[in-house]
Amino acid sequence: MSSSIDLKSKFLKVYDTLKQELINDPAFEFDEDSRQWIEKMLDYNVPGGKLNRGLSVVDSYQLLKGGELSDDEIFLSSALGWCIEWLQAYFLVLDDIMDESHTRRGQPCWFRLPKVGMIAANDGILLRNHVPRILKKHFRGKPYYVDLVDLFNEVEFQTASGQMIDLITTLVGEKDLSKYSLSIHRRIVQYKTAYYSFYLPVACALLMFGEDLDNHVEVKNVLVEMGTYFQVQDDYLDCFGDEEVIGKIGTDIEDFKCSWLVVKALELANEEQKKVLHENYGKKDPAAVAKVKEVYHDLNLQAVFEDYEATSYKKLITSIENHPSKAVQAVLKSFLGKIYKRQK
Repeated sequence: MSSSIDLKSKFLKVYDTLKQELINDPAFEFDEDSRQWIEKMLDYNVPGGKLNRGLSVVDSYQLLKGGELSDDEIFLSSALGWCIEWLQAYFLVLDDIMDESHTRRGQPCWFRLPKVGMIAANDGILLRNHVPRILKKHFRGKPYYVDLVDLFNEVEFQTASGQMIDLITTLVGEKDLSKYSLSIHRRIVQYKTAYYSFYLPVACALLMFGEDLDNHVEVKNVLVEMGTYFQVQDDYLDCFGDEEVIGKIGTDIEDFKCSWLVVKALELANEEQKKVLHENYGKKDPAAVAKVKEVYHDLNLQAVFEDYEATSYKKLITSIENHPSKAVQAVLKSFLGKIYKRQK
């Protein structure tokens, strides 16, 4: 096994190669200004995160192959990983405009930069269009090319549709908590996050390894479950996590988010507590936020979450161990190991 540090530095080198190819794409006559704009836009938005999604394509492929990867395999699996990071950048750039966010990954959102503004909307479209350019350049001749293009298109559709349910459910104009339930939370999470963050990296590795995705519906189900568990953790950390550790200040309560915590609280609350939630959830006022958190504490949601975490983990391990292939089990267990009991 190549060390993870080694793989990460190789992975980052592939970013530079792909960026150079994109700013010299023969389908468009670039001038110095447009080249500089794209380079600056890419550097600001694409490589800044934890790169978990992208790196897990390389990890997963290595676990499926069960041995050292050739330079070509490292390059190709990294290129697919970067396609996911590009897709993520596209979602986030547009997401931040829609949510009127101020910061992302500890720096101002791209559209907040004085020279950028609404040009960011077109930058989002460009980021999305870079994915098929990368796929075409490096995978055009592969037997799994059509499946790859199909996969990215389908996952993008699922993610945008999940974002839609999220946006129309949290409509600020009509703050109605009674619309929130575990089933709506689950649908939002599944489509908005789980497919592109959990299923897509493994699906890319499986295609590269020569597998037919139709034979891996069970793998998809396990990964979507894992993505749901991951988002519940995220919702929990937004309220109970250590700001120093997670690197951001949670605002789910203020933003009237359909969080697992509020859904669970509504399920467990008595009439008095429900009234407090209905009156205070989604208000910017710190006193209102404190009242919501007080209800969370009174309902002992920390223990409820720990119980959920233990149950989910057991269920996931059981599903994984039912898989006939040891290599696929290793991929799924490595994913689960990265997120179980995480603090950030």
